[in-house]
Amino acid sequence: METLLAFVIGGLYASAVYLMLRRSLVKLVIGLALLSHGANLLIFTIGGLTRTRAPIIAEGDLVPAPPFADPLPQALILTAIVISFGVTAFAVVLLQRTYQAVGSDDLDRMKTTDT
Repeated sequence: METLLAFVIGGLYASAVYLMLRRSLVKLVIGLALLSHGANLLIFTIGGLTRTRAPIIAEGDLVPAPPFADPLPQALILTAIVISFGVTAFAVVLLQRTYQAVGSDDLDRMKTTDT
């Protein structure tokens, strides 16, 4: 399963880099979204794919009884989702404002915005 996820992560990263190198700002935003999804999947894969119990500590115990799922990758993915949402929202607002000022999302036509 980890091998399949490694290929999916590689595909997401490759398509994200390809889209971010295009001249269109819309493709840049889509590439940023794909890159964030690839990063989330990478953290998920590195955390390990196990079918175990939730890390809940029983009453009277000091540590959860093994085997339990590691909560750190889940917290990292949740944080990465929030950060990627903020970056994507900022990029979309920046794209909208740029389109209003220039009238195009092509980076070559943005050289004349200094007037």
